[in-house]
Amino acid sequence: MPFTLAAPVEHTLDIKKSRFLGRIEPVAGRADALAIVDTLRAAHPDAAHVCWALLAGGESGMSDDGEPSGTAGRPMLEVLRHHDLEGALATVVRYYGGIRLGAGGLVRAYTDAVAGALAQAVKTERVAMARRELILPYADENRVRHWLQQAGYPITAVRHASLVTIEVSLPAAGVDAMIAALTDLTAGRLHCGRSSA
Repeated sequence: MPFTLAAPVEHTLDIKKSRFLGRIEPVAGRADALAIVDTLRAAHPDAAHVCWALLAGGESGMSDDGEPSGTAGRPMLEVLRHHDLEGALATVVRYYGGIRLGAGGLVRAYTDAVAGALAQAVKTERVAMARRELILPYADENRVRHWLQQAGYPITAVRHASLVTIEVSLPAAGVDAMIAALTDLTAGRLHCGRSSA
């Protein structure tokens, strides 16, 4: 079962006058991750490198950002994989201290910066969510809203036209059971569609 992170966590490491600012955080995908990396570059204009690793399904990636190939991004990515994370971004901002660390030293430094942050992190189980549109007559709206509230399914939008459309977010594994229960509750008057959002 993959995990994600409850909140961003940082860890600072000093090795031979170089400072490594490690950070891990939850992200939705590559676009969000690259925006965070750009923000870090802007916040640390004097840093020598801003390396990153992302585990986000088909959008995973990494960057050594000028460090010798394979000494930063890959070791960081391996730490994320080892912890069975998904939807997680690891970044390390390096301020060069003038002393070369060698390839092995760099691998250890980037690995330790991310592992140090992960040691403080709270991991949460990653649950696949699904959005559905529930289309129903006005007469059933209050009953369905009450049922969703009692079941703990958040309503993300409601539209009123000739019928009521309630958009709901729920664990993907529970979609069929929820639809069956609501179809019974409305005596078959409820119809379900996939949300475009």
